[in-house]
Amino acid sequence: MPPGIGLIETWLPGFGACLFHAVTALFERGHEAACVLNADSPTLPTGLLVELADRLARPGDRAVLGPAEDGGYWVLGLKAPHRRLFEAIDWSTERVAAQTLARAAEIGLPVEILPTWYDVDDRASLRRLVAEVLQGYRPGPERPALHPAPATAAFLRDTFARTDLADRLDLARPREPEVA
Repeated sequence: MPPGIGLIETWLPGFGACLFHAVTALFERGHEAACVLNADSPTLPTGLLVELADRLARPGDRAVLGPAEDGGYWVLGLKAPHRRLFEAIDWSTERVAAQTLARAAEIGLPVEILPTWYDVDDRASLRRLVAEVLQGYRPGPERPALHPAPATAAFLRDTFARTDLADRLDLARPREPEVA
């Protein structure tokens, strides 16, 4: 990482405690807003991150939640640390986003909802990712433009070339792009 990137160690018992620690550390460093963002949505449209930042830049306390298709969330942005948002959550289940919204309601915290996106957790979502980054699938005009995820594409090409993963996942072998 470049020298200007600060790392936050979050080695605590429980995923919620780790997330809350990360959020709190960002506020302690002087940031006016903080977010926890998943690491398994490589094609997440950049426009959704811009929308997140725009909403967090507005005055007033709030949460901004980007729900995931599997019931979790791909991002949670905050204007202030709220421990309750990370308590009594059934992490890694389809109930995470709903429980987070319930915790926000308990403390009277307004929540703005971003568009739903997917994360790569299973065979179906991996197949979708392969279709997007290796086979050129693009969503319809009503969906935001995908991030091209070049590092993910390179990793998948290398992995499929060196292993039988594509066969084991019943994925069509990705073709190399044609040179015009």
